[in-house]
Amino acid sequence: MAGAFQYKPKFVDIRVRPPTPGEAAQTDDVYALKPGERACDHPGCRLAGSARAPKSRDMLNEHYWFCQPHAAEYNRNWNFFAGMSEGEIKQRQAQSAQGDRPTWDFKAGRFSREAAAAAQGFGQGKGYRDPFNLFGSGNGGAAGVRTPKPESRRLGKLERNALADLDLDENADAPTIRARYIELVKRTHPDSNGGDRSAEHKLQRVIKAYQQLRKAKMA
Repeated sequence: MAGAFQYKPKFVDIRVRPPTPGEAAQTDDVYALKPGERACDHPGCRLAGSARAPKSRDMLNEHYWFCQPHAAEYNRNWNFFAGMSEGEIKQRQAQSAQGDRPTWDFKAGRFSREAAAAAQGFGQGKGYRDPFNLFGSGNGGAAGVRTPKPESRRLGKLERNALADLDLDENADAPTIRARYIELVKRTHPDSNGGDRSAEHKLQRVIKAYQQLRKAKMA
């Protein structure tokens, strides 16, 4: 080709400088670690270790550094409970449910402020007011505070009518209900009145009321 037709780009030097011996060695090693990287701890691996794994269950704060493939292999073969008995496994699981932290009894020591208050008669209602008798001290009336009356039990209309038929109030307990039922049956039964059936209607109401209270598990 004549020299007049040869390609001669201007302002561009396309010549390639041959690498120095040090640069050639670095270029040939595709597994070379970058600055700040550490090698994988798996024997013979030249990749960078980017994933950490605990060395054992007794050294959870000490880790191996693996590349991703060897980290996955290590996780597949990891067994936290290896070599432990069934009882040790259950104990470890119970500790894990508590966050692996020790637990203590929820009570004050004998030298605490609460113990000193109890020694001075706190449990007997001395030195404090208990208007609602939360501590069972019977100190509800201290300082003119009235102790609230216990709330009466909630009854339905059928239960209230049944107690009324037995001539009982809403606070009657099971033994009282049974005793009143027996008393009214004897009083209103015709056999107890010489065959007089004038109180038979009352007897039917008493029986029905008692059955209703038994159904409500009050008798």
